[in-house]
Amino acid sequence: MIVTYADIDGFKNLKGISFAPDPKYNIIVGSNAQGKTNLLEAMWILSGCKSFRGSKEKDYICLGGERMQSRIKILDSVREQKISFEMTRSTANPKNITLNGVKQKGTRALFDVFKCIAFIPDDTDIVKGSPEKRRNFVDMAASQLNPVFVMHINKNNAIMNQRNALLKGIMQGNTDRSILEIWDRQASREGAVISYMRSEYIKKINEICGRLYRTISGGSEELELEYKSNVFRPEDFEKPCGEEAYEQYYRKLAETADYDIRTGSTHAGVNRDEIIIKINGVSAKDYGSQGQIKSAALVMKLAQAEIFMQKSKDAPVIFLDDVMGELDESRQRFVFEIIKDMQVFITTPNESALLPEIKGKVLHISGGSAVMEEENVSAHRE
Repeated sequence: MIVTYADIDGFKNLKGISFAPDPKYNIIVGSNAQGKTNLLEAMWILSGCKSFRGSKEKDYICLGGERMQSRIKILDSVREQKISFEMTRSTANPKNITLNGVKQKGTRALFDVFKCIAFIPDDTDIVKGSPEKRRNFVDMAASQLNPVFVMHINKNNAIMNQRNALLKGIMQGNTDRSILEIWDRQASREGAVISYMRSEYIKKINEICGRLYRTISGGSEELELEYKSNVFRPEDFEKPCGEEAYEQYYRKLAETADYDIRTGSTHAGVNRDEIIIKINGVSAKDYGSQGQIKSAALVMKLAQAEIFMQKSKDAPVIFLDDVMGELDESRQRFVFEIIKDMQVFITTPNESALLPEIKGKVLHISGGSAVMEEENVSAHRE
């Protein structure tokens, strides 16, 4: 899969950027706060995923602006497709999302169309951050392989919101406790499916991460990922996900129901899962060095891309946001070897920090505008 055309205007500080990307390498150059990352983000939101920077949709339109648009054309193994996301202020229908000219109800319809993977400096939070960061990484990566997973995640989130509201009502004496079983039965089915899908993905990514980390560490260190379910034991996942699993999940919710009612929130289930990341058998979060944490996060993202390549006819588009300049030459070569068959967009304040043999197109960004476009950028860095 490649992006063949991009047209972005009014997204944050970006103004009138239109270009035909190189099918291989695209280097976006500019000083800090000029709009390099905004350009990647404007394309990323067309994948149906939330902003990788945590931006809210209301912040997509630049300060003082009235509208924004992000449009791309993509070419997959079957055909060319067009995706458009437009927003305006002060209207009854501020969003207009279209796929091949057909209006969509939301970005969810785009999730199975434009596939991309972003590497950003904050990816280290996958390793050193909260359990929620790791759960979100696994959920999004697994959803790219099987978009049905998104439906289960969204349904579970809706059920949890209802359950927590119900718990508060019971705590305050405004709601009959018997209603809780209705929601717990629904939560048990969705939660069990999510647990099994997380377990399956961790098994896949753990094997690849181990191999890649041994390579990047020169064979001196081992990386291991372990899924720690709040409900199921590792051996439980050897059995199929069915009525027995649903009942086990339901019993777990029932065990904590009294405490949940006293606190007004849910303390069991997939919202309490953890993904343990170890280097040489020791917690990377608690004891890993800064270099080890960066390498582990990088390897996990590379493994995500490799798994996607194995399962899909189309390679994902890769966004590298200010991460390559921090890597030495050997690690840059390691990264580019993994993503060599994918279209890549790279942001950097200094193109000379990149490998000289990287050939493609360069786009200079200043003040949110494209000021210069060049071909065969390696010639300008030699």
